[in-house]
Amino acid sequence: MASYAAVLAGVSLGIGGIVRGGSLFIAVGTLGIALKSRNFRQIQFYLPVVIAIALFTLAIALPRGR
Repeated sequence: MASYAAVLAGVSLGIGGIVRGGSLFIAVGTLGIALKSRNFRQIQFYLPVVIAIALFTLAIALPRGR
C-alpha cells in the first residue's frame, strides 16, 4: 500500500511542477511494487526494476530548473 501511495505522491508532485522529487517517488514506488511480486525469473520482476533504476538515475541527473 505504501508503494502505491509513493507512486501517487510522485505523480502529484510531477503535476505540481516538482519533477525531480516526483520521479524519485515514482521510482521508489515502482521498485516497491516490483519487489513485492517476488517472481525473480520472470519479466514482470525485471522490467519494473530496470525502469525504476533508470528513472532514479534520470531524476538524479536532471538539472535544476531555476
